[in-house]
Amino acid sequence: MRPEDLELLVTREMPYGKHKGCLIADLPGNYLNWFAREGFPPGEIGRLLALMQEIDHNGLKDILKPLRQRSGL
Repeated sequence: MRPEDLELLVTREMPYGKHKGCLIADLPGNYLNWFAREGFPPGEIGRLLALMQEIDHNGLKDILKPLRQRSGL
């Protein structure tokens, strides 16, 4: 993980699928878990989804609050 990836979680939108347009940080846990079971897509989006799944799975979403406030979200 790169530190800037945390910032991307609260600014980058899901580019496709059922939750297109939703911030990656706001994706539901069951959707993230589906990717974990089926396989994350390649590239940056897959890396961010995997990171968000780990954060969500471990109950660490609160670490994103300061980044949301800084981003104005």
